[in-house]
Amino acid sequence: MKPTSALTIGFVPGVTPAKWAGRWRERHPEIPLELMECDAGEQVRVLHDGKIDVGLVRLPIPLEGVHVIPLYSEKPVVVAAKEHFIALYEDEVPLADLEGEMFLDVVELGAAMAVEVAASGAGIAIMPMSLARLYNRRDAVNRPVSDSPETRIGIAWLSNNTSELIEEFIGIVRGRTANSSRQPLAGSATGEPNGKDSSGKGSSKDRRKPTSNPRREGKQSGSSVPRSNSRGTSGGKGRESGQGKHGRRGRR
Repeated sequence: MKPTSALTIGFVPGVTPAKWAGRWRERHPEIPLELMECDAGEQVRVLHDGKIDVGLVRLPIPLEGVHVIPLYSEKPVVVAAKEHFIALYEDEVPLADLEGEMFLDVVELGAAMAVEVAASGAGIAIMPMSLARLYNRRDAVNRPVSDSPETRIGIAWLSNNTSELIEEFIGIVRGRTANSSRQPLAGSATGEPNGKDSSGKGSSKDRRKPTSNPRREGKQSGSSVPRSNSRGTSGGKGRESGQGKHGRRGRR
């Protein structure tokens, strides 16, 4: 079983968690973070099995016992052999122009095999752009598809496993900066509550003497503290394209 002071992140192909993992390691070098790639077919199972703490998943997924926050959308592309007519398009391919084509089942074949079969000329495949780039081949071509639904990537975790480590990683993924983090996590790794040393006392900063009241000192010394002018000036208050031309130069 994984130590409670470590965090394991699962991610599906096409997702690149390196940026978030790097930020985690910069802010919390004392807490190990592990990355585990998993297929879309097992992205929820490994979460329920406890093999990962957080999953970067391709939606939709079964939501029973799982919290999900959508992160971004993925644009669909069509993948075909290099000699296919979609190579004549300079921009997006209308979905209607693909009518009559042999569509490969990407879910059944898997994205890597679907690209390989499409490159052979046996059919075409529509998949997220991130997967087409991941499994790109010299003998295949891909183009964005208009009028085709986008897929979404989300971050998921078990609803009964909302730990401080998980909440901190979610915050990093959603753009929380180091200065806006709610609490340091050093206590999570050492076993000590945050903000306390091994003796149970607060830190030296917490044991400082309270600062004196300048207004009270002013009265004792006979001097006065000037009040701010309430009639100051007003107005200051202190908070994964559209369809272009096809550029089609020829037909099948």
